[in-house]
Order: sequence, then C-alpha cells, then structure tokens
Amino acid sequence: NAMLLPDQSVLSSETGIRHRTAERVARSTGLLTISISQRRNIITLYKGSIKYYLRDIGLILSKANQAIQTLDKYRIVFNETLAKLLVLEFEDMVLLADVTTALQRFEMLMRVVNEITKYIVELGTEGRLVKLQLEELVADTNQEGYLLIKDYVASGEDRSLDTVLAGMAALSSEELLDQTNFSKILGYGGGVSSLDQPVLSRGHRILSKIPRLPLPVIDNVVAVFGTLQDILTASIEELDDVEGIGEVRARSIKEGLLRMQQQLIVDRHNI
Repeated sequence: NAMLLPDQSVLSSETGIRHRTAERVARSTGLLTISISQRRNIITLYKGSIKYYLRDIGLILSKANQAIQTLDKYRIVFNETLAKLLVLEFEDMVLLADVTTALQRFEMLMRVVNEITKYIVELGTEGRLVKLQLEELVADTNQEGYLLIKDYVASGEDRSLDTVLAGMAALSSEELLDQTNFSKILGYGGGVSSLDQPVLSRGHRILSKIPRLPLPVIDNVVAVFGTLQDILTASIEELDDVEGIGEVRARSIKEGLLRMQQQLIVDRHNI
C-alpha cells in the first residue's frame, strides 16, 4: 500500500478525504484514479477534471437491455426504409427526401449503438452478452449507412464520409428531426423545397449486394459510369472494360442486377 499526497493547492469539490485525494491526483497527473467508498457503496472514477460514478450493474444491465430492444425496432425501420429506397432507385424515382429519411433513421440508430457501447464498457466482463447482441443487430448496418452517403453526397462537394458522419453526429435531438439538416450536410442546401428535387444514386449500395464484388472494384465501376442508371444500361462488354472486372464479373454484375429487379417485381405482386 502507498499513501498518496497530492498538491494541496489543487482545487477539489470533494469533502471526503479519499475522494478529495483521488480528485487531486487525477487533476495533477491526468491519470485515472479510483476512489471506493465502502460506507456509501460507491465507486468513483477521476481522470483530469472528469468525474464519473460507476452505477449498479443491475441498473446498467436493465438500461442496456432496454436500449437493445429500442435498437432492434430502429433497425427494422431502417431496413424497411432502405427497401423502399431500393425500389425507387431501380425505377429512377428517388427524391432527396427519400435519402434524408434514410439517413435520419441511420443516425437515430447509431446514437442508440453509441449508448449501448458505453454500457458495455461500464459493464466490463458482465457486458459480453450485450456486446454479442449488439454485434448481431448491427452486422451490416454501418456499411449500409456509409454506402448510402457515398451514393448521394452532392457532386462537386468536398465532403468526405467522415465529414458527413461528423455533421450528423453533431446534430442536436431537435435538429435530428429536421430533414433539411441532412440535406445541408449532404451539400444540397437547407431549403424545404430542396427535399423535392430528384437525385441519382451512384450505385455503391446496390452493387455491394452482388456476391464477391469487392468495394474497390465497386468504386471503379462507379468512377467509370457515374450513376446507377448508367450501370443498369451498360453492356457486359462495357462493364468488362472497367479495371478489376473481367468478363466473369461483368456477367455477374449484369445478372445480379437483373435478379434484384425481378425479385422486386415478385415482392410487389405478393404484397
């Protein structure tokens, strides 16, 4: 055991000796310090000027499970939104409002993911089951959201994927409900009328659904053709000319897109 004797001139808001010492050590060194109060049954973490109470494991597990249920509902809504968008993309009838709705759903979902991730960190080894549930629920969600952004970020705008994601994450809870904010983040302007403008998919997300087609190759296809509609009308020979494609992949792309279109027709008739 060692007795810590921090600089007494360092400010502390604590009254108990243990907690006051821990806070001063954290402020002085920038290191993580832990203070345990057996009488109050409280564990407090300090790092720099940050102070955090570790909550009861049962309470955290309860909150984590509630968040998992919320995440599952959000995931279902997000997937339904993407399914509707898929139909519109093939029919070349996408409006900016359809895209901002999908991005809004994605950001709402990711905020719940971030909340659950914090619970998992706090739970430590007790959070393994919650972590497995989280990984199962969001297995492909990140990529779907990222490719959605790549498909629709405004042309000519110097906006990286990280810039768009950071812009969405910075929205307040109220701003999250206004779809024009997503329009601005994508580079289309913030007017309500902008939501009614037609937009063209570049095809990243749909091409990612074709088996054994790596993302770098998808990028090459999009770079050559520019839009999903041009990819749909391209011949096997034209696809074959793209770097990294070849005749086998060109045929796979053509047949894969055709199968998706046919499946959408079948699904529509079964509704």
